[in-house]
Amino acid sequence: MLARMSSEPEQQIGVGSPDAFQRLWTPHRMAYIQGENKPSGPGAGDGCPFCTIPDKSDEDGLVVARGERVYAVLNLYPYNGGHLMVVPFRHVADYTDLTDEETAELADYTKRAMKALRAASGAQGFNIGMNQGAVAGAGIAAHLHQHIVPRWGGDTNFMPVVGHTKVLPQLLADTRRMLAEVWPAS
Repeated sequence: MLARMSSEPEQQIGVGSPDAFQRLWTPHRMAYIQGENKPSGPGAGDGCPFCTIPDKSDEDGLVVARGERVYAVLNLYPYNGGHLMVVPFRHVADYTDLTDEETAELADYTKRAMKALRAASGAQGFNIGMNQGAVAGAGIAAHLHQHIVPRWGGDTNFMPVVGHTKVLPQLLADTRRMLAEVWPAS
């Protein structure tokens, strides 16, 4: 591909004015952008994906590990390779509504996720957090979930900054299998 690149402007039909940029099309992201498979309402029975994932096999649901009260799952639309979420089994929207036991296991699974990501991919840092409510950026506000995003030196390059595109080096199924194999027992 690089051999074909030149600094001369190239007309690419349908993308606007000619320029020196090549385009990386990611049409699979359109499902996320258009809200495909988003819940129709706030209830557990309104199509909440976090309520249906536990009924699937680990492979089909991209589940890395299951606890008594929470589970760890790969993000279907990751910010970085290995982007995990820790999700309570119970359909609950607000962090303050978690039981003490759910809070403790959510914290424990966050620590395990960090250990697994370090072991599997050499993650050098993490962004960890949750968006509470749609106005705070929660894509699925009705079911609490904590993000664990692994980071590496230099992982923010021109692709996300200029191209608004993430390049993921591995299929999600392969990432799930790799993390499940190194998931700490306790």
